[in-house]
Amino acid sequence: MMFLNKLVTVALISVLFALAGLTSATELRLVRFGPIGEEKPGILDEQNQIHDLSAFIEDITPDQLSDEALEKIAAIPLDQIPIVQGDPRLGIPLTGIGKILAIGFNYVNHAAEMAVELPSEPLVFMKATSALTGPFDNVIQPRNGHKLDYESELVVVIGRKAQYITEEEVLDYIAGFTVGHDVSERAFQRERGGQFTKGKSGDTFAPVGPYLVTQGLIKDVQNLSIWSEVNGEKRQQGNTTDMVFGVKEIVSHLSQFMTLNPGDIIFTGTPAGVGDGMEPPVYLVPGDVVRVGVEGVGTQRQTIQRPL
Repeated sequence: MMFLNKLVTVALISVLFALAGLTSATELRLVRFGPIGEEKPGILDEQNQIHDLSAFIEDITPDQLSDEALEKIAAIPLDQIPIVQGDPRLGIPLTGIGKILAIGFNYVNHAAEMAVELPSEPLVFMKATSALTGPFDNVIQPRNGHKLDYESELVVVIGRKAQYITEEEVLDYIAGFTVGHDVSERAFQRERGGQFTKGKSGDTFAPVGPYLVTQGLIKDVQNLSIWSEVNGEKRQQGNTTDMVFGVKEIVSHLSQFMTLNPGDIIFTGTPAGVGDGMEPPVYLVPGDVVRVGVEGVGTQRQTIQRPL
């Protein structure tokens, strides 16, 4: 009964916004918290306290990513949403991810350090959804892997079904942004048939989160600092202004080749400073601690774990 009362409250607030000809500002940071497989939906306040949304929505699913659904969440008074006590585990900030798309060599300086020509159009590959893991969960080194590498990335979260959209339309189809760590096993990527997918899809190779940050909180997505560090040493320091193809170009381009559905996510590339680009290369080993982050979007931390 309480759940139904909450839903009625949210519905009434949404109707009032509509009748007034207004939309609520979707300046949200959404999270999912709790043990693996038992995550609940949450929202962060300005003091970084988690509020439990599970009385209002069942989870942060693809159908909660539309503008209308996000506005309903934004309309809920925070004082009606209980604060979560303690320091719970944070999981992937949305569930029901259908596709993980990624763009290679999309920062000018990263292409240079890898000694490749700048692509003439986005270089697209995919990561297996089985690679998904939480932003603070351990990354597991695969068996027979010995060239494990890190890549800090801005991730786009699709909020509406997109087909053949123009660059000018792209922002209308984006629910928000999050942080991604494109963990890569370079030996599998280059020495096992030249397959990006093989080297990018190991279990735990796609930490995503901690927050889903809606567009209202991002002033300029093409001017965000992006970085990584290993064992406290800064490795990557870039800015999204250095992308070869910006967010609008990437999303529009992908929509010409496949349907983008709500809940699909897009890794948009990484700046220079990866271990594979160092002289000599320096790869991750068990016990290393990696942090990756994007300005205004969030920070992750993982410890590298020995193969299972």
